[in-house]
Amino acid sequence: MNLDYIIPNEWSIIQEGFVKENVTASESIFSIGNGAMGQRANFEENYSGDTFQGSYIGGIYYPDKTRVGWWKNGYPEYFAKVLNAPNWIGINVNIKGIFLDLNKCKVSNYKRELNMKEGVLTRSFTAELQNGNQVKVNAVRFLSLDFDEIGAIKYDITSINFTGEIEFIPYVDAGIMNEDANYDEFFWEILQIEEEKNEAYILSKTLKTEFHVSTGMKISFALNDDKIILDSEVEKSEKKIAFKYKTEVKQGDTFTIIKYGGYTQSMNHAKEDLISSSKKTLQKVANIGFDDLLLKQKESWKKIWKTADIVIEGDIKAQQAIRFNIFQLNQTYLGEDSRLNIGPKGFTGEKYGGSTYWDTEAYCIPFYMSTKDKNVAKNLLLYRYNQLDKAIENAEKLGFKNGAALYPMVTMNGEECHNEWEITFEEIHRNGAMIYAIYNYVNYTGDNSYIPEFGMEVMIAVSRFWQQRATYSEPKEKYVILGVTGPNEYENNVNNNFYTNYLAKWCMEYTLENLNLLKEKYKDDFDRIIDKTKLNQLELDQWKTIAEKMHFPYSEKYNVYLQQDGFLDKELILVKELPKSERPINQKWSWDRILRSVNIKQADVLQGIYFFENRFKIDEITDHFNFYEPFTVHESSLSPCVHSILAAKIEKIDKAYEMYLRTARLDLDDYNSEVHEGLHITSMAGTWLSIVQGFGGMRNFDGVLSFAPQIPKEWKSYSFKINFRGTTLKVHKSHDGSKFTNESETPIEIMVHGKKVVVSSNECVAL
Repeated sequence: MNLDYIIPNEWSIIQEGFVKENVTASESIFSIGNGAMGQRANFEENYSGDTFQGSYIGGIYYPDKTRVGWWKNGYPEYFAKVLNAPNWIGINVNIKGIFLDLNKCKVSNYKRELNMKEGVLTRSFTAELQNGNQVKVNAVRFLSLDFDEIGAIKYDITSINFTGEIEFIPYVDAGIMNEDANYDEFFWEILQIEEEKNEAYILSKTLKTEFHVSTGMKISFALNDDKIILDSEVEKSEKKIAFKYKTEVKQGDTFTIIKYGGYTQSMNHAKEDLISSSKKTLQKVANIGFDDLLLKQKESWKKIWKTADIVIEGDIKAQQAIRFNIFQLNQTYLGEDSRLNIGPKGFTGEKYGGSTYWDTEAYCIPFYMSTKDKNVAKNLLLYRYNQLDKAIENAEKLGFKNGAALYPMVTMNGEECHNEWEITFEEIHRNGAMIYAIYNYVNYTGDNSYIPEFGMEVMIAVSRFWQQRATYSEPKEKYVILGVTGPNEYENNVNNNFYTNYLAKWCMEYTLENLNLLKEKYKDDFDRIIDKTKLNQLELDQWKTIAEKMHFPYSEKYNVYLQQDGFLDKELILVKELPKSERPINQKWSWDRILRSVNIKQADVLQGIYFFENRFKIDEITDHFNFYEPFTVHESSLSPCVHSILAAKIEKIDKAYEMYLRTARLDLDDYNSEVHEGLHITSMAGTWLSIVQGFGGMRNFDGVLSFAPQIPKEWKSYSFKINFRGTTLKVHKSHDGSKFTNESETPIEIMVHGKKVVVSSNECVAL
């Protein structure tokens, strides 16, 4: 689907005109969230056409029974699913006996706008019902950043051509099922339904995991902006409660319902206090009032954008796209709770179970480190540290010993819950991303205390895994790692995947390096960790030997490291030679054909070169990019950003721009024809990286902050801000040069195109 109905705008996502075929895609595109919960942009009123109802609460999940053809030792028992939560937004509308339903009436003047600057979703339209009655509707909705258990709706309906009765029917429906349930199970048990005047609450709990959630609503009304009090009828069923409110309107009258709702849950409150806590919070926001709550929302988003914004002049579609990506990242995760993480779909859909992947460590941490306080990124690291025991258990299930850890490919609580063997057992490179994230954090923030306090235990456990996973090859006289799947998932069960082997080697080297530092500078922590892990010199010697003798397949002909053993045995058909009718290959080809092809789903060797760019010369980077990029089909959302960054590095600026647009507008333009399933949240961090690390050339190897700004010909200028060790630095690039502005009180030393530049406090340096 080509989403060409999304109107380019610097600060908003705008849709004009109602087209039924676009409803589910728009439900994803216009999703809203506040870091603790989120929801697809479903209509408040009933819609009888195709729709994907979705509201989600951070951390609330269900262990859905795995669906596999046959069981294998080590398989997880369940696939975790973020739960589709009770629906609190519903407001059915009855107009003189006919229910408002955009699938059944004539719709005109339809406009929907997601204001990213303020975090507000609005929708307006005119509807003519089957009996000729016409109404104008205006709906405003947001999920509060200030009260993250609360959302608010203001829904206006105006009579255009009639006098008569309008009925609002606000409800809470706890009978919502997951779209991705493996066996069509209902994952909730309804415990209690409670009501009082203009308020209703449903207390429910998840099966098996027993998370308890109170879903509440509180209602008020106005007629022509004057508050009115209405009596209600109550309708209850086993899973739903609704109120009916009626009033007479004249032609031109506007009847308004204000609905506050949301969730209190047992991760944050005692189970027995959930309904009372929900009542208190709803009363608090009702006392503030919709308009003032909205003002607070605007101020909170203003604070986020102050550091997070990227400004692009001269390319409105690029500007809209980067803000959309930044906006969705902030809607998904704000860093205040180390129990939460970032799912590939965030709160916008159910694909991938809403669980945590290696995407967080590989792509998301730099965004949160640079645009927020370092503690936000630290919480993402602590999420993995707190699950180390589970990672060790995961490894034990596969036969590893002595405290070796294998972090899960997919998880909600640290247990592996992915059930495709080529991923669960073989995509072990995710282990290396855990350590790279620690390195990235310490190197960027300068928070060296993290390794002795938390990081070293993770590093030792992962290094133990690599030691046991590597095998000494007598013919090669090298260590090899067999039977793996690299980031390029179009190659399964291969030997000596370059990216995996390189990460394994680096992890062991980095662990050894930091153990020596701990012994010198943090002796008490060193002794504590050695005692806890029972680490011995024999292990350290083995790590060193394996790292030194790791095998990397290499082609002398092409001067490149090969993606894995036997890569050149394939028929080397370039992507440009594939018929358009056969793309995307993951939808048009058999899996057998994909596995035998040379085509690459996402950056693999290039992913490793991106991570360790400082270890490769510029001509090596160029050779590898020129070799692998023409084979890459970019059918993973995580692929274009890496190619964009490396293309900028080797000064292929047109290719960098092409790849930037592909990653930035992946969802807005629906490149992969799947946006109806939800947005690609984690890859959105890659979009940010494409500008800051790609065009901006920002690097911080060895703790040195450096830039090499370039600009696409399509742009007049661009600028971004980063928070580096307490200093806020603004980088501006135009075709005339670069400017670096220090918005903090302490000077900062940077490198620009290899030359040292000192930017004093509150000073702008133009180059």
